[in-house]
Amino acid sequence: MNSNTNQKINQVSEKTLVIGIDIAKRTHYACAVDERGRVLQKSFPFSQTREGFDTFYERIIALRATHEKSDVLVGFEPTSHYWMNLAAYLCAHGIPFIMVNPHHTGQSLNFLISL
Repeated sequence: MNSNTNQKINQVSEKTLVIGIDIAKRTHYACAVDERGRVLQKSFPFSQTREGFDTFYERIIALRATHEKSDVLVGFEPTSHYWMNLAAYLCAHGIPFIMVNPHHTGQSLNFLISL
């Protein structure tokens, strides 16, 4: 394994709340997991609006407190241009995110979202 792969793996620790998002035109679906992939929050929707993003942000804060996580990492596949508004919102709120190549994820993200 090269050092770049190790750096990516090291982004997630036992104190990290990982949020996977299925990006869509109007309604996104998010699922929260821990560092081992255990589901902490089943899939929940939020809209592609400022109000929807605010609701999503509040949910992240609540999940961090509930599960005693100090860090958050959001991941999603960059679907068309629909991810750009969410990415801008996350940047403005200091929430790190990664864009996941769909060729690397296979069905794993879709499996988590469907739980």
